[in-house]
Amino acid sequence: MLKFIKQYLPSVAIAVVLSLFIRTYVAEAMRVPTGSMIPTIEINDRLIVEKMLWMTTLDHGDIVVFTPPVAGDENKRYVKRLIGLPGDTIEIKDGALYRNGTEINEPYLNERMNYTFGPVTVPSDHYFFLGDNRNISYDAHLWATPFVAKDQLIGKVIADFSIPF
Repeated sequence: MLKFIKQYLPSVAIAVVLSLFIRTYVAEAMRVPTGSMIPTIEINDRLIVEKMLWMTTLDHGDIVVFTPPVAGDENKRYVKRLIGLPGDTIEIKDGALYRNGTEINEPYLNERMNYTFGPVTVPSDHYFFLGDNRNISYDAHLWATPFVAKDQLIGKVIADFSIPF
């Protein structure tokens, strides 16, 4: 028994440490509990989230996981689409999204937005996010503070698995 422990304990310890390191700093699998990103991401889809944001450039349209600027939800993770980068002016009117005065084509939406919002300008080191299921999504257009600080970003979604595992 002692020989068995001596032989396998170092390997198990290294595996546990590597697993925790990868999950904390590199990538993590997450499950989506809400329908705010339908049809792009369905309820209970599994996502792979790449957490090395210092190596990644965030672009309009990326799907990102972050801690929201919502009182009471500081320990939750939200999954939304990146709509506004620092310096962008965002407005929603006549059922369409406008970024910097230009209407944005969003083929991933099932229906046009039934609300108006803005215009607002995204501050430095902040981002603006909306869900793809815009008319029911609890996102930036409803938050008291519509911008997410850079240090609240967790990672960028790199894979979506709709098959339960």
